[in-house]
Amino acid sequence: MSKTVVVGLSGGVDSSVAAYLLKQQGYNVIGLFMKNWEETDPSGACTAEADFNDVRRVCATLDIPYYSVNFSKQYMQRVFSHFLTEYRAGRTPNPDVLCNREIKFGPFREYALSMGADFIATGHYCAIDHSNGRHKLKKAGDANKDQTYFLNQVREEQLAEVLFPLSELSKPEVRKIAEANGIATAAKKDSTGICFIGERNFRKFLQDYLPAQPGKIVTLDGETVGEHIGLMYYTLGQRKGLELGGKRGEEGRWFVVRKDLENNVLYVSHGDEKPLYSRACKVKDLNWIGYMPEPTFNCNAKFRYRQPEQKVKITLEPDGALVEFETPQRAVTQGQYAVFYDETYCLGGGVITEVIF
Repeated sequence: MSKTVVVGLSGGVDSSVAAYLLKQQGYNVIGLFMKNWEETDPSGACTAEADFNDVRRVCATLDIPYYSVNFSKQYMQRVFSHFLTEYRAGRTPNPDVLCNREIKFGPFREYALSMGADFIATGHYCAIDHSNGRHKLKKAGDANKDQTYFLNQVREEQLAEVLFPLSELSKPEVRKIAEANGIATAAKKDSTGICFIGERNFRKFLQDYLPAQPGKIVTLDGETVGEHIGLMYYTLGQRKGLELGGKRGEEGRWFVVRKDLENNVLYVSHGDEKPLYSRACKVKDLNWIGYMPEPTFNCNAKFRYRQPEQKVKITLEPDGALVEFETPQRAVTQGQYAVFYDETYCLGGGVITEVIF
């Protein structure tokens, strides 16, 4: 009797092809669509409704059953409330990381198992190693698309029944498979924006939840050069949207180098990027995936998704770890994640709480 896999179908091409591949491999495949956000987008359209229509079309083509489940309440409590708290504290959170642990591999996984699933699967670009009673997260075959960064907080036990069918495929290959098999989402563009909330004017969206507090824009030598609209709307290294053009001629560009929450001051630099570079950071909420770290060890790390791996030395501390960089790193940001790797595996990660210059 074939094993049952519940696939998280988002209405995108990646999860559609994941379902197709699993059916080809002989699994009994069931599609499950998650609705995690109740509001419409700015044009009044409900993006979840459009995505679910795509799920219907894909499942009709694949001849598999499908269901829908609403986790909006859990998303609000477990992900979005944390997202707002972090922004309120002047940090820059990554809700996609929390969404994976708290929704996709949390309530979704539990719901799928209650449906009788032997496995759950998603359209993530990464691999899994179930061996010797451990569950290790492996990098994807396509390094450019690898999504292990976003899974760094998923606990090892949450990965026990997980399959990642796209582990060795590139995005063009996935689209080719979809096209060749008449899958409706073959040409659908990738979703961007906040996990499950979608593409919006981010400043306007945030203003609906957090009142903005304007304040001074100041250089590191103390000169006031402008006014910001609220610290939460700026990230370290940001160049656009500062409205400082012409303040010091056209040579060099302005960019954000610090945020002083206590005094509501945004610090900027003109032309000189040195203030953005740090030598170490501290992390907490460490999560190790199938890995037992030594008190001090060397590995690689990423401090943002689209970054090549960097060599680091990690020293465990009672409430987290000190991460020292072999070479100075640009715009390491509080609230983001430091994610750790060896040659093959994503070892885990933690949230950045302090940047050391």
